Amino acid sequence: MEDLSFRTLPRGRCIELLATSPVGRVGVSVGALPAVLPVNFVVTGNRLVFRTAPGTKLGAALSRAVVAFEVDAYHPAGEWGWSVLVQGVACEITDPDELAEVRALPLRPWALGERAARYVCVPLTFVSGRAFGRLPQL
Repeated sequence: MEDLSFRTLPRGRCIELLATSPVGRVGVSVGALPAVLPVNFVVTGNRLVFRTAPGTKLGAALSRAVVAFEVDAYHPAGEWGWSVLVQGVACEITDPDELAEVRALPLRPWALGERAARYVCVPLTFVSGRAFGRLPQL
């Protein structure tokens, strides 16, 4: 029987796994209370990028606050699972050249209708992960 205890994943494997999922959860502080919200994202270079609309609670992430970003996957029968956590200072992308690059990324709004997009990035500085079971090949 395979050992199902958790093991720490190396940074490189964490980033590989992070890039396999289109949806993650960003944890921010809103009025000193934690909020965890799902977002679609992409890994590009040494950062992850997601978009949000003005007026959302995700705007809290734009005040150069430290955020947590988590992605995970698991086998429905519990044979394997993994979780990757990125922690860092979120910032809005405002440079015109960088904006042109991120607007070309496959990030589409979930909400219907025309909405102004703000792009948020979190550097892949603090990345950790753990897994159990035999993970599927990428």
